[in-house]
Amino acid sequence: MSPSRAKALEGLGIRSVRDLVTHYPRRYIDMSQVQTVAQASIGQMCTIVGSIHGIDLKTPRPRLSLVEIALVDSSGLMMVTCFRQPWLMGTLAAGMRVAVSGKLEFNYGFKRMVNPFIEALEEGSDADLGLIVPVHPACKKVSTALMRRLVGNALELCRGTYDPLPLDLRRRYRLVSRQTALANIHFPQDPAQAQAARRRLAYEELLFLELYLMTGAGLRSREVAPRVHEVSGPRLHRLAEALPFALTDEQARAREDLLGVMAAPATANHLVLGDVGTGKTAVAAFGLAACADTGTQALMMAPTEILARQYAEKLGGLFDAAGIAWAVLTGATGAEERAAILGQAASGALDVLFGTHALLEDDVVLRDCSFVIIDEQHRFGVGQRAKLLAKGAAPDALYLTATPIPRSLALALYGDLSLSYIKARPLNAAGNVTRVLPKTLRGTAYDAALQALEKGRQVYVVCPLVGAAGEKALPEAGEGAAVGTGQDPEDESYTWAAISIEAESDLEGADVKAARKEAEFLQNTVFAHYQVDLLHGKMSGAEKQEAMQRFRDGASQVLVATTVIEVGIDVANAAVMIIEDADRFGLAQLHQLRGRVGRGKEQGEVFLVSGSKAPAVLERLSAMERTEDGFELASFDLSLRREGDILGNRQHGASVLKLVNVVRDAKIIEAAHADAQAILAADPSLESEAYRLLGREMRLIFKDAHKVLGG
Repeated sequence: MSPSRAKALEGLGIRSVRDLVTHYPRRYIDMSQVQTVAQASIGQMCTIVGSIHGIDLKTPRPRLSLVEIALVDSSGLMMVTCFRQPWLMGTLAAGMRVAVSGKLEFNYGFKRMVNPFIEALEEGSDADLGLIVPVHPACKKVSTALMRRLVGNALELCRGTYDPLPLDLRRRYRLVSRQTALANIHFPQDPAQAQAARRRLAYEELLFLELYLMTGAGLRSREVAPRVHEVSGPRLHRLAEALPFALTDEQARAREDLLGVMAAPATANHLVLGDVGTGKTAVAAFGLAACADTGTQALMMAPTEILARQYAEKLGGLFDAAGIAWAVLTGATGAEERAAILGQAASGALDVLFGTHALLEDDVVLRDCSFVIIDEQHRFGVGQRAKLLAKGAAPDALYLTATPIPRSLALALYGDLSLSYIKARPLNAAGNVTRVLPKTLRGTAYDAALQALEKGRQVYVVCPLVGAAGEKALPEAGEGAAVGTGQDPEDESYTWAAISIEAESDLEGADVKAARKEAEFLQNTVFAHYQVDLLHGKMSGAEKQEAMQRFRDGASQVLVATTVIEVGIDVANAAVMIIEDADRFGLAQLHQLRGRVGRGKEQGEVFLVSGSKAPAVLERLSAMERTEDGFELASFDLSLRREGDILGNRQHGASVLKLVNVVRDAKIIEAAHADAQAILAADPSLESEAYRLLGREMRLIFKDAHKVLGG
């Protein structure tokens, strides 16, 4: 194999035989169902085989190229339009016989396919009629036809290898052998074979991931005696008495879950998943009190200084009443105050230390840290989380997240953690009414904001900062004559990459001037009689704190902000939120943003302003109008996304799952999670005769796990 081709394969993540046999087809073409141009029905998916009569490259407008192909068979003519794939001119030519597969349309007087899959057929090739043809991800230097040959050769090399899955598991779930599964997922004779193969391999992927996560969780405490916390001490009881409200049933269950794992003779790794405003911080407070009653210390880390200081505002008075010594440490803490806090932490005089990334500094040393809380844990890298946990000897860990994650996805991503859910908001939260508006009706949102301001309420305007420097172009289709996207890149619903803002980090390199201009425009026009302030992620900690404090105090009435307001900001007087270019955000992000209003006794109003006219985009946004249940929205979001987008690199660890769809495969995820727990309970080291092959395979798959699961 030439070096250039090897490099091309490496670009696809293929460096070994194992990589080849797990380079699964992304779709199949049923060549036994080939139709003629005349037979094929408009609006249906179909495959048509014909000869290229002509091929032309056109540029209807600057920066937009399209290749138009005239395809003929014995029954007639069909046009094929391929956007942004000019390289097809070098790989296809008049006279070539090809198979095209996609959705048939009728426009401009012809039957037509837009960006279909195109397969160049060779005489006597394996892509003849009557076969199921796999379509593997390919590239310019490695066509799908060559990829099929390479995968076929790799499968031959794997004949006779052991199956790592224990026989009892294969029998229980009626799973085919691994060798059969690999052969049938790449080269099925019928759709049923491909489905049975995918089911076996999806279960296998999940089982190995769950085993890896669970064994990794045990490494933290392998040589350390677990801390058993006191969960019925005086500080905990005084905290309960000081609470100005009664816990909801879900909050009480989450508290008991947390205290239960803290009191157990094993290192705790617990995750509380709570929708926006459901009271996760109150639950965490009981864990901090239990730590104080044990005579040890705790750290609680937030992703932003605003949130860290809000812990002090919400919990400080309660902790004072309970006799729990606490402090806040951030990057903005003055040198003298910082030295005093570090001295108290080192001596053990401090029970709880709230903070930001500043807690990770080497000079932050606690006398005896036994409990660590990481809020919005997905915002911290694996290395950062590990560094905080290293502040103690295998401390119990509590992770909090307001990102709604259905149970199936939570198990796939966090199989090493015990889980608690809090879905219902306390009854004293009024909630919101959400409306989707086209940009032409933006004035409706401004009118509502002005009415709220006249009543003494406050307003958020969320600006996504996607300007000249931050605009993210839609990706072009993959290279190679055999690669088509099956969708029109001119359609705004073409790709989920367009929904690119799911965290503040997605605004890296964005044009801050766009937010400044928005704030200036609103100050000089719509809200000229009110004070408009600006808050964005590139401001210093002190600047952010000042802007937020002014808004809390009522010194500013309108806050133009980026997603930095998404987490933990609690201003009960905020009544209206206007989100510009809402189609740029993921549903989870939109849901967390709107959770900043409607937190008091009066219902909030949220306006999602979008310039899109694409039906799929508007349908997605309209889900925000129908429900305030973040978990329901998350499930809806997942049902819309393509498989590769559900478990992408943002979700740490999920990139090892090539075949799993968390919506469709929820039962398989539950089964794999339970099976991994049972296996490790019977054989924690996976060294017994029954599980030795399983352990060996898991270690092979995750030998570079620190790269795959990295922060």
